[in-house]
Amino acid sequence: MKRLTPRRLLGALLALAALAGLAAVLGISVGASRIPTLDVLRALLGGEVSAATRDIVLRVRLPRVVLGLGVGASLSVAGVLFQALLRNPLADPFVLGVSGGAALGGIAVLGLGAGLGLGYWAVPPAAFAGAVVTTLLLYAVAGVRGRLSPTHLLLTGVVFNAFASAAIVFIAAMSGLVEGASIFLWLIGSLASAEAEQTLWVAAFLALGLACAVPLARGLNLLALGEESAEQLGVDVERYKRILLAATSLMVGAAVSVSGLIGFVGLIIPHALRLVLGPDHRLLVPAAALGGAAFLVLCDSAARALFAGQELPVGAITALAGGPLFIALLRRQHVRAFAP
Repeated sequence: MKRLTPRRLLGALLALAALAGLAAVLGISVGASRIPTLDVLRALLGGEVSAATRDIVLRVRLPRVVLGLGVGASLSVAGVLFQALLRNPLADPFVLGVSGGAALGGIAVLGLGAGLGLGYWAVPPAAFAGAVVTTLLLYAVAGVRGRLSPTHLLLTGVVFNAFASAAIVFIAAMSGLVEGASIFLWLIGSLASAEAEQTLWVAAFLALGLACAVPLARGLNLLALGEESAEQLGVDVERYKRILLAATSLMVGAAVSVSGLIGFVGLIIPHALRLVLGPDHRLLVPAAALGGAAFLVLCDSAARALFAGQELPVGAITALAGGPLFIALLRRQHVRAFAP
């Protein structure tokens, strides 16, 4: 493992922060009507631009970009934590079914909550509860004698995703036309309905998740040696699991509750950053937040720019990028497992 110095840590994070900033400016520029970059910067900095440009930048596109930054960061950090806890590079909130569980909780309220007197305020708590319950079930079903088999974990995640999808379709069939359309938009993943309250919700739980994960980063490095070795080196493994389970559930639940099922962000970004920056979680956790933020905003920009006048769901773009990578990683792990 390459030695992590303060200079290297600061340099890597500043570079990724600059990338996220450039992605944000690009995300505000592109759309049905393209806005020049200088006009975007003037509007953001309070300079002189037309009233129409100011409204588009500040009221329409900026909230969407900020929400994309928060959701991308949350999903990416959750992926890093799952991969560290499970010692499996294929672990990801979407692949393991945690995002599906969160979506099922939120959609149950969205589709059926009106009859129970529940409004939109109940969607994020329900999504969080769905993420927690799914993660606990993953540990309970895939674990054998306190240990998690990567193969069993992936298969269990596939089953959970199938169950969540079937339950969501059932709820959509029971709901009205408007609710059903919103539910199916959730299944694909979209940032189109960005609001200031949603952005604050995601940012708050992202900050809480990072506050839990960053102080435990050194222990995550030791967990890579195995649970028994980590315990011998002074890591309270069960305490780490409880804290990080809560952190990932908070972040995934909040992200899914506002954007729906956006897959593979927690797989692509941690894997790419691990190849470039190394496996040290003291750098990898904050880097994943910045990298995931930039990646999702760039994907959303592509979703709005690929077809003039027509917007694709951002979840379709991330799936196109992440699906082939997941297959390649799975193939690579399979070859290693049966190598002589």
